[in-house]
Amino acid sequence: MSVKIDLNGKVAIITGASRGIGEAIARAFARAGAMTVLASRKRESLEKVAQKIREEGGVALALPCHVGRQEEVESLVRSAVERFGKVDVLVNNAATNPYFGPMMLLEESAWDKTFEVNLKGPFYAIRALVRHLQERQAPGSIINIASVAGMMGMPLQGIYAMTKAALISMTRTLAIELGPAQIRVNAIAPGLIDTRFSAALVSNEEIRGSILNRLAIKRIGVPDDVASLALLLASDASSYITGACFVVDGGWSIT
Repeated sequence: MSVKIDLNGKVAIITGASRGIGEAIARAFARAGAMTVLASRKRESLEKVAQKIREEGGVALALPCHVGRQEEVESLVRSAVERFGKVDVLVNNAATNPYFGPMMLLEESAWDKTFEVNLKGPFYAIRALVRHLQERQAPGSIINIASVAGMMGMPLQGIYAMTKAALISMTRTLAIELGPAQIRVNAIAPGLIDTRFSAALVSNEEIRGSILNRLAIKRIGVPDDVASLALLLASDASSYITGACFVVDGGWSIT
């Protein structure tokens, strides 16, 4: 039996959707038939992505939201339900990395901000969505965008890596707890993807060269490399997949 990968009739929330991986996921979902809810802090940037989706024939609603603030995340889910009647899919993509340096020199403000956005935000969103799904007695798919940084030692990016490791752990635990309700929870762990978020690494010739030397597939990743996997995990084609963390890094972490 073959299963078509499409999202017709599904409503998906994508955080951090104003650019990069989030934008690519939102546009892929819309092309597959989903009604998309785009979340990020700045409305102007969101509206640009929403307009691109509409020009491609898709449906998009832009809702500004600071994911580290519980009340805003809960409002995001409520507003999506009010507009479309339901939500089926959540992609926790929003993230921050305000500190680059030795962990021993980390200031508490950077610690708090990183955990607020990268860990509390996804948890707030998952909890709000799960309450909605349970009220409907409906299945759902949750996709957490983690990082290969959360699967290894990561000098100079230690606090970011800690949050991504915790996000992977949260994914696995929630997959067990929510599986009986037919709510699937998976993670994607990208390597170096060419986005504004990673611009400092991609634009540095020495760092870029050292990474390319380690890659099995000799190119830097692009946002669509992540979006195509997210599309599978959001669709019914992955109905028996939960608790998994899929590495998308061109083979960097295996060399």
